[in-house]
Amino acid sequence: MIPSLLLTIGLFTTSATTAPGDWPHWRGPNRDGKSSETGLSLVWPKAGPKVVWQNSNVGTGYGSVAVVGDYVYLLGGKDNKPGSAEFIRCLKVADGKPVWTTPLDTAAGNFNAAWGGGPRATPTVANGNVYCLGATGDLVCVSAKDGAKIWSKNLVKDFGGAIPSWGYSESVLVDGENVICTPGKKTGMIALNAKTGETVWSCTEFKDGAGYSSIVPTEVDGVRIYVQQTMASALAVRAKDGKLMFRTGEIGRTVAVIPSPVVSDGYAFFTSGYGAGCECYKLASDGSGGVQATKVYSKFKTFQNHHGGVIQVGDHIYGHSDSGGWMCFAFKNATDEPVWKSSKLGKGSVSFADGHLFCYEEKNKGTELAVIKATPEAWSEVARMKLPQNSLTDKKSGAVWAHPVIANGKLYLRDFDLLFCFDIKTP
Repeated sequence: MIPSLLLTIGLFTTSATTAPGDWPHWRGPNRDGKSSETGLSLVWPKAGPKVVWQNSNVGTGYGSVAVVGDYVYLLGGKDNKPGSAEFIRCLKVADGKPVWTTPLDTAAGNFNAAWGGGPRATPTVANGNVYCLGATGDLVCVSAKDGAKIWSKNLVKDFGGAIPSWGYSESVLVDGENVICTPGKKTGMIALNAKTGETVWSCTEFKDGAGYSSIVPTEVDGVRIYVQQTMASALAVRAKDGKLMFRTGEIGRTVAVIPSPVVSDGYAFFTSGYGAGCECYKLASDGSGGVQATKVYSKFKTFQNHHGGVIQVGDHIYGHSDSGGWMCFAFKNATDEPVWKSSKLGKGSVSFADGHLFCYEEKNKGTELAVIKATPEAWSEVARMKLPQNSLTDKKSGAVWAHPVIANGKLYLRDFDLLFCFDIKTP
């Protein structure tokens, strides 16, 4: 083992049937926003790549899709009202037609739907099952084959959680035999048996309110941990027993904490909007079977990602910052300056494939996606397209918030109750 630190994200397997090119859960194979696809066709006509299909009835919601083999999975809501019934839906990759739909038996619960109703999370496909979390805390496991319900829990009723202001948005992690998520309040984090839903461990050493971020797993000198940020903290919990490894954070997390952490090369990077900024920690063994975090910097204001996430490529972070538009940031350096910034596209989400960033703006009319080279040299654009159609459903104050998904030569873009599949595979 390397003496200083071995830290790897890609050590967890979600499903024995998951193949290279699949996108089995939130932010791709390793929950870092990166597709394993290569050899994609990124020279597009003005109208954009070929539309394979469009489904205009996937249900309301902001979650991205999961893609495994011949099937697409996503969450939707019946309408755009608070408390609207939620469901998980399976579609065919070939034509977007529905295979099965299973209701979540949506629990009663209050959240602010002024930014649009419907579920917020992305399903997780693992071991022949699909795991998903509804806006009011319904954690459900169903069969990937036919949608038959296997077990269900509610994060509020069963674990003392509290619904965040705009609804639970976390996309749950399946790591080995366990499902892990963040109820908040009375129970900071839980691990449940993936087959039965029985509690394996619960961490009550922190009782922060749940934010809108999703857990990233990693290993530090052989110690497996789950890295997360809440409404108050940057933290990590040990995988084997739920023991809190560290809890820190000096940026002013407030209102809504949304982006998932970035964990790479022995560093943990956290960012949030509403003026919070970003902070970075070096992770290492504490010599006693645990992990410690040493501050590299905090309270930096240049990079402030409200939502849409960030992508780490090499020594740089890419994404949108409220302080200056699209940005490249050297995240390991204690220097609060961008490498470059650009205003050539509106605020939005980002994913990565084949050496390029797929930047998807959040506008409700004329939404564009730009493909740029993932380079610290400058904003280097190679392709751009307009979404063929925006949703006609009133999202109130909401916007286009689902992240792009690149899987098996296809690009999936969602706008609330619309889902498009584009062919970007090189012939």
